[in-house]
Amino acid sequence: MTHTILQHPRWVLASNNQGKLAEFRNLFTDANLDIEVIPQKQLDISDAIEDGLSFVENAIIKARHASRISGLPAIADDSGLCVPILNNAPGIYSARYAGEHGNAQNNNAKLIQTLQPYREAHSDTPIIGHFVCVLALVQHADDPLPIIAQGLWQGEILAAPKGDNGFGYDPLFWLPELQKSAAELSSQHKNSISHRGQAMHTLLKQLLNA
Repeated sequence: MTHTILQHPRWVLASNNQGKLAEFRNLFTDANLDIEVIPQKQLDISDAIEDGLSFVENAIIKARHASRISGLPAIADDSGLCVPILNNAPGIYSARYAGEHGNAQNNNAKLIQTLQPYREAHSDTPIIGHFVCVLALVQHADDPLPIIAQGLWQGEILAAPKGDNGFGYDPLFWLPELQKSAAELSSQHKNSISHRGQAMHTLLKQLLNA
């Protein structure tokens, strides 16, 4: 048995990120789902105002916004980096941690600077971080039962960037089991183990086993 939302042949993605769009399309193709995923920009949908206090709230806000304007089912992604010793900052503000939205270099620099006192006080203890991804899927704008899928990816936060691949905080996200940073992984490898990859596969399981 599969979820009734799969009967809708077109969904809108509440994002203009081409990487996310490609990941969704590949996932659905691999699962033999005949669904066309359309980025919101293609439908002249503006970005939603993300005024929630959690990844879940913001993902739902974005999905409802895109669905209300398009009249289609909508899927949204809200993701970021949580560092427990910083009370899970930068969290939902990950993309604008240093003030300017999407400036990865400044965001990384601020995180390094903020963590420096902890490193000096506990030089032998790794600083743990979690990449978080929450996906929200709604059948319509007022859907009372959104489908939610979450992925968590644990690593350690480096004192300096390492690697040239990926984006965002990837150069600071160290994977001790691989002895590489997220920015040293191929896109295919990263997508298979990352927070977003985990959330997408969890979402797919919910859709196919509803």
